Amino acid sequence: MNTKQPLKVRTWLEIDRLAMARNYAVFRNMIQPETKLMAVVKSNAYGNELIGFSKVMDKLGADTFGVDSITEGIALREAGITKPILVLGFTIPENVMIASEKNISITLSSFGALQYLIKNKTPIKVHIKIDSGMHRQGFFPEDAEKLADMLLKTKNITVEGIYTHFANAKNPRFSKDTDNQAKNFEKAVAIFKKKGFTFLKHACATSGTILFPKYQYDMVRVGIGLHGLWPSKEVKKASELKIHLAPILSWKTVVSEVKMIKKGEGIGYDFSEMLKRNTQTAICPIGYWHGYPRALSLSGYVLIHGKRARVLGRVAMDMIVVDITGTKDVQMGDEVVLIGTQEKETVTADELAKLCKTSNYEMVTRINPKIQRVFI
Repeated sequence: MNTKQPLKVRTWLEIDRLAMARNYAVFRNMIQPETKLMAVVKSNAYGNELIGFSKVMDKLGADTFGVDSITEGIALREAGITKPILVLGFTIPENVMIASEKNISITLSSFGALQYLIKNKTPIKVHIKIDSGMHRQGFFPEDAEKLADMLLKTKNITVEGIYTHFANAKNPRFSKDTDNQAKNFEKAVAIFKKKGFTFLKHACATSGTILFPKYQYDMVRVGIGLHGLWPSKEVKKASELKIHLAPILSWKTVVSEVKMIKKGEGIGYDFSEMLKRNTQTAICPIGYWHGYPRALSLSGYVLIHGKRARVLGRVAMDMIVVDITGTKDVQMGDEVVLIGTQEKETVTADELAKLCKTSNYEMVTRINPKIQRVFI
């Protein structure tokens, strides 16, 4: 009889369930008991794996889930998530029927989409997006009366919620911007209430939930905070003495080869780095295809045996070379930490994002979704 051996992987992510629970508790304790907590799990749960992360959040008590697309919503339904799901992004008209069949609510943000829903006649639950000043999705507040009157004449559209998104809530210095957006939003909300609609009102994402509790309303939409990352350095500076967020993600690979390269030799494509001394190197089977940014060429760091090892030369599609000079007994198969902690040393998503001149959001969400996630 042939016995199939489990396939070993060269790179993987470890997701810490205990850290997830701690972060969830931080935000649950931050809001009123009657305020709902939406776990925003869009973009493969910020790189942490949509299904696994959502199942843990479901058990912890998240009230509802926010996804970017109907595809993500369907995946959650097929995985057994029965709680409310809201598609935060655009739903193309052809997918409205399946959203209805799967009991997935969609965002309504334009008159064009409204006209389609009216014409289509499919029963559908919606959350109305108000453009209170960010100028992405949404109806302008001055359109609220016309919109409400049109919705009153429809029988197939159920308004579950009305919401907005703050553009500058990540910096407490600009609280007036958030206050102005809240005023615009509340003007629109008042019109819908006057017309007799009942609905959930929500505006705060992670930053707003932390810095602007007066705008937590009926529900908060927490994304990156549940993953243990700060939405900005300004929010961290203002809040880290009050609350602790625990990063849940560790990204690892292995050493595939070790070799000594002589002084004066070049490393990688275009010999982008010329060695100034004899250098002990390790090759790691990770590259930009996996989501390790090419921008980390010549500057990124990994951890091997608890010590930092700098990326030498260019990050290639599937490989990097790192400097392990002075680190003893490195061998093929040794664990390499790309993001996370090894012994007493840590490489954070924020640190790598800074080297890449981007955000921690982009750093984690661009990790290839095909890489195996292990919940520990």
